[in-house]
Amino acid sequence: MIDDVPADRRRHWWTVLRLGVVALWLVAAGTAWWTAPRQQSYDQAEADLAAGRVVAHQWGDRWDADRRTPWFGTADLESSGRLGPLFAWRTPDGRVWWTDTTYFDQVTIIGTVHEMSYDGPGAVAFAEQLQAAGLAAGRSGVLQPIGQVVAGTGFAAAVVVIGVLLAGPAPVLGTRWFWFWLICLVPFGLGILWWLARERPWAHADSPPTGPRQHRHGALGFAIGLLAALLNSMLLLALGQLLGDWWVPRLDAG
Repeated sequence: MIDDVPADRRRHWWTVLRLGVVALWLVAAGTAWWTAPRQQSYDQAEADLAAGRVVAHQWGDRWDADRRTPWFGTADLESSGRLGPLFAWRTPDGRVWWTDTTYFDQVTIIGTVHEMSYDGPGAVAFAEQLQAAGLAAGRSGVLQPIGQVVAGTGFAAAVVVIGVLLAGPAPVLGTRWFWFWLICLVPFGLGILWWLARERPWAHADSPPTGPRQHRHGALGFAIGLLAALLNSMLLLALGQLLGDWWVPRLDAG
């Protein structure tokens, strides 16, 4: 048991775990923000293709936000019929972009691809450019090859935190269930940072805390987690409108 470990060694291990969890969170959050799909114009898609900056691409007709992994997942581009009208591509810096080929200024179609396979003249014209560039027009590429790494990083952080909740010192400001729900429900893993800042679980209480113990139970944590998720959605919507998806990528990417 942790209580049988000498105090100095115990504090050392809690410090290592704390720094490790924060590092995992920073890596996952930063990578997810960098690689989140962002919208670009049809002209920019053509420019990146002409410059040889398209290293992977994918066609689709909708972004499926329901399949996002928790905390740092992004929507997947899905297709249910003809290719397009959405076209997404990844550039060498690891960033993912997408455009709606329905909107274009002018395109030229020369008949080198099967037009009925694509959704609209914009998609057909771009498919011809892909073919001319030596890229398989209908190929579905892996847009976010490190997506599984990001998801695994978030999972690793969650395992560490839940392990500390179960095996570490009893929380002071709330029950274990209180913090469990906050950690699971607060978006982007921010509940972990809140827990680390408020509970200081890495520092064993060698002397009992002064004053009455605050028993915040699981039901309160569940309610706060749901409220935080709602407020987070509203805040992201407002910031996205104000700053654009360069700074605040849309979770549905569409």
